[in-house]
Amino acid sequence: MPNKTNETSSDHSTPLIHFDAVQKTYDGENLVVKNLNLAIRPGEFVTLLGPSGSGKTTCLMMLAGFEVPTSGDIYLRDQRLNSVPPHKRNFGMVFQNYALFPHMTVEENIRYPLKTRRLPAVEADRKVSEILDMIQLRDFAKRRPGQLSGGQQQRVALARSLVFEPQLVLMDEPLGALDKQLREQMQLEIKHLHEQLGLTVVFVTHDQSEALTMSDRVAVFNDGVIQQIDTPGNLYEYPANAFVAQFIGENNTLAGRIESVEGRQCRARFGEGLSTGALLGPTLAAGDATRLSIRPERVKLNGAARALPNRLPARVREFIYLGDHLRVRCELAGNDDFVARVPVDEFASHMQPGETVELGWRDEDVRALDAP
Repeated sequence: MPNKTNETSSDHSTPLIHFDAVQKTYDGENLVVKNLNLAIRPGEFVTLLGPSGSGKTTCLMMLAGFEVPTSGDIYLRDQRLNSVPPHKRNFGMVFQNYALFPHMTVEENIRYPLKTRRLPAVEADRKVSEILDMIQLRDFAKRRPGQLSGGQQQRVALARSLVFEPQLVLMDEPLGALDKQLREQMQLEIKHLHEQLGLTVVFVTHDQSEALTMSDRVAVFNDGVIQQIDTPGNLYEYPANAFVAQFIGENNTLAGRIESVEGRQCRARFGEGLSTGALLGPTLAAGDATRLSIRPERVKLNGAARALPNRLPARVREFIYLGDHLRVRCELAGNDDFVARVPVDEFASHMQPGETVELGWRDEDVRALDAP
């Protein structure tokens, strides 16, 4: 197996994959992917994230060669890929349903890509042996897929996609069939393999927590368009628009209007005479309608809110106990699903549904975004 890549910094500044104004339609009328421009650098883990029908899987299928762009071009470095068949792209592919050969053993499944490439037997044996150790399935080498758990099958599918040392690995919702605990374990295993081997990975999912856990960058798709591509931290803290804010993590929203602007800061009015400071989103100006975005963990309650510049009365609807914290659902300015996330040790146990509480937050914890 390959070691961590030692390419020069100039290699990393040159995209490995480049989508240039790519569009895709299946019926000649409706575009599933619209004017896609996307560059993926060597060694990156890039996730295509979005709801069903957003275009993310179509992008992956075009990159794999199973679909052809209606217009635009896809490049592997300087090579135009549009007319290159899938088997000549030398990409690894991992599917949600594993796609293992049921009549072959674990070892035979992993060896198959090497056999089709006519690798000498001694070299093939070494590669298979190394990757069996890497995925910790040496003791299962003679078993067939039907004798393995879902997580073990997924490891075999991953090993098969890596054993021939592809320059790019494509993963189409590979963890979708696993239960929550195993899914989280496999997320870390895939991420560690990516780091250990210096892989370039393009990963498709509709699970935002999965994308945040694993990725160097995440491209958030909606309606065939990338709404924002950024690091997980920037997507969460600095969403480009209301769709990204709502799709990434839990989020509170309030409909309002920009009252005044000073640099990147603004003042926004909402509800019946209420207002808050906020960070101004792209393209917005004084007088514009806005959707205010506030993460539940940034909302403070009662005593914790007293020193904050924005303090507002709200009525408690319910408490939801989640072990280390409670979700306190409130009614605020017409939004009866406004949530504060409160650590258990900060929660006043005498509080009851129906009570009026004071909510508070800092100006910099609010984003004034577009109002679609």
